[in-house]
Amino acid sequence: MGRALNQRLRRPALLLLAAVLAVLTLLGGRVWSARPDPVTVNVLMAAPFADATAGLVDRFNRSHDDLRIRVTRGPMETESVSDLAISSLLLGNSPYDLLLMDVTWTAKYAAAGWLTPLDPLLGEDPLAGVVAGARLGNRIDDQLWRVPLLASMGLLYWRTDLMDQPPRTPAELVAISRQLQRDGRVPWGYLWQGRQYEGLSCVFLEVLQGFGGWWWEPGASPSLGLNQAPSIRAAAWLGSLIDEGVSPRAVANFAEPQVLQSFENGQAAFMRNWPYAWSELQKQGSAVAGKVGVTTMVAEPGERPAATQGSWGLSVVSQSEHPREAAAVLRYLTGADSQKTLAIDWGYTPTLRSVFTDPEVIAANPVMPELQRALDDAVLRPVTPLYAQFSDILQRQLSSVLTGSIDAERAMGRAGGATERLLDAAGAGSR
Repeated sequence: MGRALNQRLRRPALLLLAAVLAVLTLLGGRVWSARPDPVTVNVLMAAPFADATAGLVDRFNRSHDDLRIRVTRGPMETESVSDLAISSLLLGNSPYDLLLMDVTWTAKYAAAGWLTPLDPLLGEDPLAGVVAGARLGNRIDDQLWRVPLLASMGLLYWRTDLMDQPPRTPAELVAISRQLQRDGRVPWGYLWQGRQYEGLSCVFLEVLQGFGGWWWEPGASPSLGLNQAPSIRAAAWLGSLIDEGVSPRAVANFAEPQVLQSFENGQAAFMRNWPYAWSELQKQGSAVAGKVGVTTMVAEPGERPAATQGSWGLSVVSQSEHPREAAAVLRYLTGADSQKTLAIDWGYTPTLRSVFTDPEVIAANPVMPELQRALDDAVLRPVTPLYAQFSDILQRQLSSVLTGSIDAERAMGRAGGATERLLDAAGAGSR
């Protein structure tokens, strides 16, 4: 009888417990269903940067319930990424909230209305901790359109096993090259990007600045310097490097990979390239591992050396439905922790002063102080929506000089005239 009584008493308790659990489950389901889905911020990046930031994106997504980052892995080539972004922007329904942009795109994208001004989204000066050279090219017409993530600048690599100090003038570079060639130490003196593409424009800008010239200076009275004496001397000097055998004739077809491969094999005393080349030169199998220093380009006496600024930065797309969330992702990806990770794990050059001086970063990349000094000498390519056309005009004429088709004076006269006509047609002439 006692056992039957216990069973009768337990049955209501079990029913009550089941009812409570059912109510809690129902309420939990309602609470769960009421929780909004996380906002997804879509970012377009060139393939190498998408690969490098994959770990950072995964870390962010695991630590945030309300926000997700989704990266579209774009093409390898810079201009192909830009074409992909522009094609969606022109249709007016871009799937991207953030774009990782080359510095030369900023003026064009801002003028087209494709970007959102960042000051209202980011508050106090977002560039406060950025080194001076990397601050260039992000703010146009007093509006901030872009925050730099990774820096890059043109560098002169030199063989520490062949000389005690690098050359500081064009004449010194040629003299050292010829002596080393005469002594049979190297087949070539100097390797650089001479192919008809953007790399040639970057090379020329550094030489041009070192000769005391300028490409184009915007403003109330814009000034074009391509047909001026310093530009002619700069173009003639590049041509003479080939004619006199300091550089091989094949350099007129060299881009970064060809230059790096030849220098890595010990074929030259000097090389012009970007910061990424440093880590490549230290890898197993490199003939120059541990035998390379970096500095800025040579300049004529009394002139300041120059390093073409080639940074990558993040911008918020004006068509984004989630600009504030996009700004939060921008802050994360351009922050000190993210830049430190990219510098140590991937060899990228940071833009924040605190990362340049971080002991762990310097231990991973001992030339980091030299890279920061090079950024102090950074110069921008012309900041104009017409930049792509500017560069194409210049490349064509320089290529004619390097292949011996025409002389430097005639080529620079043509480059200046064509650029003037382009500016006049756009209503921005320099006369």
